[in-house]
Amino acid sequence: MLNLPTEMTTFLAPFAPLFTPSVWYHARILLVGAILTPGKRTVTAVLSVMGLRQSRHFQNYHRVLNRTRWSSRAISRQLLLVLLQGFVSHGPIFLGLDDTVERRRGKKITAKGIYRDPVRSSHSHFVKTSGLRWLSVMLLVPIPWAGWIWALPFLTVLAPSERYDQKCRRSHKKLTDWARQMLGQVRRWVPHRELVVVADSSFAVLTLLDALRHLAQPITMITRLRLDAALYEPAPERPPKQTGRPRRKGNRLPTLHQILRDPTTSWTAVTIANWYRELERTVEVVSTTAVWYHTGMPPVPIRWVVIRDPQNKFRPQALLSTDLTLSPTQIVTAFVQRWQVEVTFHEVRTHLGVETQRQWADLAIARTTPTLLGLFSVVTLLAHSLSAHQSIAPRQAAWYAKSMPTFADALALVRSHVWRHTHFSLSQKDYDLIQIPRPLFDCLTDTLCYAA
Repeated sequence: MLNLPTEMTTFLAPFAPLFTPSVWYHARILLVGAILTPGKRTVTAVLSVMGLRQSRHFQNYHRVLNRTRWSSRAISRQLLLVLLQGFVSHGPIFLGLDDTVERRRGKKITAKGIYRDPVRSSHSHFVKTSGLRWLSVMLLVPIPWAGWIWALPFLTVLAPSERYDQKCRRSHKKLTDWARQMLGQVRRWVPHRELVVVADSSFAVLTLLDALRHLAQPITMITRLRLDAALYEPAPERPPKQTGRPRRKGNRLPTLHQILRDPTTSWTAVTIANWYRELERTVEVVSTTAVWYHTGMPPVPIRWVVIRDPQNKFRPQALLSTDLTLSPTQIVTAFVQRWQVEVTFHEVRTHLGVETQRQWADLAIARTTPTLLGLFSVVTLLAHSLSAHQSIAPRQAAWYAKSMPTFADALALVRSHVWRHTHFSLSQKDYDLIQIPRPLFDCLTDTLCYAA
């Protein structure tokens, strides 16, 4: 019997009906073990940290991932509802959308492809890598005890390579097609809340933007815009009894690159709070509305914003929003939050063992990485519930002063709370007690809690 702290039991209760009782028992052990395990997040490592190395039915824990029937989509929906209840109970919902490559090799990993490595590549250096491409939707929420906005994954899907789809004899879905389906699913889960999605330039696609704005409850998209994008005035009103197809656009407008080089452009100074870990940054913007159109594509009304730094610390960039009522400050402030998505991908690789699992079955591969990404949100929510009773102190040293807690501190708090509170009745009752000095015990506990 596995006894858990009250905070963890309360959090896991809504997920129990999504599993059968036997599968739920094994799934809970895998979840708690994945939090406590340092290093590789394999099933064997989880069983070792949970004291189940001698379990004769160890295959049942593998079957949770590669055989048993449970819906990942139903778990994603429940996780989103729990996160909204804990962090964003009202108001607009800000979502981050981005893809990442899980570097994996092996003949049995059939869905892998060759992609650009976003971690090792730069603007002047292109690096390719073999792996699996995942597309993740994350909830962007302010964390009170961290003093910053975190990106909490709740829905992650595998976007197979084109070669894999050809091998399976099915039509290939582009990344934007997956994004359209995922965001449509989120809209069905929360039909009465305003959704604002922040993404990079990979999702600045007219077909995707047009599909989101034509939903019964439209979704606002904020993303980068090309400086050479073809912008037009809105189509003029159609005269009565005019024949022919209606016009889709008006007169051509100057490109954003021309606006940047025009000395007569009127720039407005705005102050953006929380600018990439800075308290604030003053930038210059120019903004207006237009219609973005390309031949053969649907026209999309947008509000574009061009940003430049008067101190020339970064290159000028352009943003777009499908909500024409947003102000330039709101658009820039929302887009700045997008970089937290990359921080989350880095944290799950460093602290939660993504790219260290060794599942080869297709079903296990499709379940394990989304589960580890969702574990980031689980740990954050558990740490948030614990912060109501105790402060989350950041781990510091004489050579490293850290003012606010990070995910490593949140994970250490959850681990420490589980180890202190939980009694795992999985070993013998005749305990062999050994007395050790308190400083040594504290040092060992701190080392284990912060083990990556």
